[in-house]
Amino acid sequence: MREKMQIRLATPEDSSALLEIYSQYIETQTTFEYALPSKQEFTKRIAGIGRDYPYLVCECMNERKIIGYAYAHRAMLRAAYQWNAELSIYLDRNFISRGLGKKLYACLIELLKPQGIRTVLASVTAHNPRSDALHKSFGFEIFGIYRNAGYKCSDWHDVIIYGKQIAPYDNAPKPLIPFSKLPQEQIAGIIARFNQSWQPQ
Repeated sequence: MREKMQIRLATPEDSSALLEIYSQYIETQTTFEYALPSKQEFTKRIAGIGRDYPYLVCECMNERKIIGYAYAHRAMLRAAYQWNAELSIYLDRNFISRGLGKKLYACLIELLKPQGIRTVLASVTAHNPRSDALHKSFGFEIFGIYRNAGYKCSDWHDVIIYGKQIAPYDNAPKPLIPFSKLPQEQIAGIIARFNQSWQPQ
């Protein structure tokens, strides 16, 4: 039986399932957090991010479980940086290399466009070939490298900053629209389009 996948917006009630996925990476250099956040903390993160930026989950409907998630967040704090967004993605390791990352990323980027985002960024710990391949497949360029940016797993690690333009750099851009202020039918339409075109791999 072919696996049926579905993308939807994350909710605070998803925190336990997302923590289970995130826990697969906490002892690696993929994330620079040292300890797994509490359920309460992770619930706050989902709710807080979801007000301003898209936060997506991917469900395997056959197994009735969340198998990956991706979200955007503020890249830098000063007002002039508001038209940038940083992306993050985590997949259940049992579902890697099935096209899930590309589908989540593509949907995430499309949802950022009506908000007014011009550039998407990603911070990737060096020597992560899967993440490198994902970003290169979307046409991301290397904007820079932070040398020895973090110490984890008994070593210092460089962080590669990937970036991609997703909209024109026009003069006098309008202020960024918080994700929660976008029309719900517009959001639902974008997500539905990706779900309808889903081709499990």
